[in-house]
Amino acid sequence: MRKDSRLSRVLHVLVHMDQLDGPATSETIAGMLNTNPVVVRRTMALLRKEGYVSSVKGHGGGWSLAMPLADITLYDIHRALGDSSVFTIGLTDEHTGCPIEAAVNTAIDDVLEEAEALLLERFRQVTLDRLQFRSRRGEG
Repeated sequence: MRKDSRLSRVLHVLVHMDQLDGPATSETIAGMLNTNPVVVRRTMALLRKEGYVSSVKGHGGGWSLAMPLADITLYDIHRALGDSSVFTIGLTDEHTGCPIEAAVNTAIDDVLEEAEALLLERFRQVTLDRLQFRSRRGEG
């Protein structure tokens, strides 16, 4: 099953952007992420819509942070990217009339909802400046 790495990739870019002397072009960011500049523009547009980054067109333009990293949480970026589920575990629907499948799905769904709520609450407590601090200390 494929993992959704958008959150970690975007967090990586935002911390780098804070350390740059000027705007980062979509091409520069695409190089950091080994992806296409169109993907970068689409993703950054989601962050711009929420006010986390700004952009300037033309020569010398690019993407910049619109607020300090201390004012942005992991949850903010997760939500800006589309609030996808944090888990890739899915429920089965092959035997919708089976009471055992229904019981299994209910149990799994309840546990996943509780775990996701705890994780998202923790995301609300972590600001991006804490990621920058760790990168400067060499802690990853």
